[in-house]
Amino acid sequence: MTAFNLTSFNPATFILNGIPGLESAHTWISIPFSMFYILNLLGNFTVLFVVSKEQTLHKPMYLLLCMLALTDIGLSSCVVPKALGIFWFGFKDITVEGCFTQMFFFHAVSAMHSAVLMTMAFDRYVAISDPLRYAIILTNARIILLGLVGFIRAILLALPAILLLRRLPFCANRVIHHTYCEHMAVVKLLCVDTTVNQRYTLATVLVIVGLDLTLIGLSYGLIIRAVLRVSLKKAHQKALNTCTAHICVIMISYTSSLFSSLTHRFGHSIAAHVHIILANLYVLIPPMLNPLIYGVKTKELREKVGKYICRM
Repeated sequence: MTAFNLTSFNPATFILNGIPGLESAHTWISIPFSMFYILNLLGNFTVLFVVSKEQTLHKPMYLLLCMLALTDIGLSSCVVPKALGIFWFGFKDITVEGCFTQMFFFHAVSAMHSAVLMTMAFDRYVAISDPLRYAIILTNARIILLGLVGFIRAILLALPAILLLRRLPFCANRVIHHTYCEHMAVVKLLCVDTTVNQRYTLATVLVIVGLDLTLIGLSYGLIIRAVLRVSLKKAHQKALNTCTAHICVIMISYTSSLFSSLTHRFGHSIAAHVHIILANLYVLIPPMLNPLIYGVKTKELREKVGKYICRM
């Protein structure tokens, strides 16, 4: 019987346990979760609406901002509705296929989000180092092509993790101690050696974050070199203002992502509920703050948003 459980068990559903140890506080936890999610949707849909309506914003920079808004909406929407269903109504069951689908979209959108941030760094480099040829080098068509490349990369990186899980047997324990189907939380339910799965996941994180951060760092290194070549203090200030919003978004996004991912894999002394809260904050806080940061720091966008607010 033990051998059968280890090799042949194929559950139809999993049970998402929410935040273990804090079950009695689920209702209270749902209040900031739902507020952050609503602000996220409101801010990002506002960006999408304003950019789509204003012809003057149909530029590469704002096209990238729309891509960022879409990934922010997708990242939180993969997780938060199910988490709120657990907190409010106790809807803890999720089908195996539903779990794998959620996992795939979560990791694919995360990879796409990183690709957009990397492309935005390249956009800022071209805008500062070669402003006269910016419109020639970065057209809307090329931005869409770069977005498509990032989309394909995201799928190719996320899909193998699901296929590796799909072929392995699960133990009789169906409880996932999480609010969503996070890859490592699901891996813990396998009844076989999971070294390959864990190494692939870690390699994927290092490839995505490591490569993208390296290219972002290279872009900003070239930006600094281009700025230093200009002796005018006013030019330095203008270049800094151009990059401030992007730098803030990078710091918030990558810091929360790396902290959540690494503590889940290596922070064994950290309580489980801390891991899970951090993982949820990663999909709540950056997507909520990103449109606010760009709305405050980008004058043209701020003015257009203000125009629509005054009409209401």
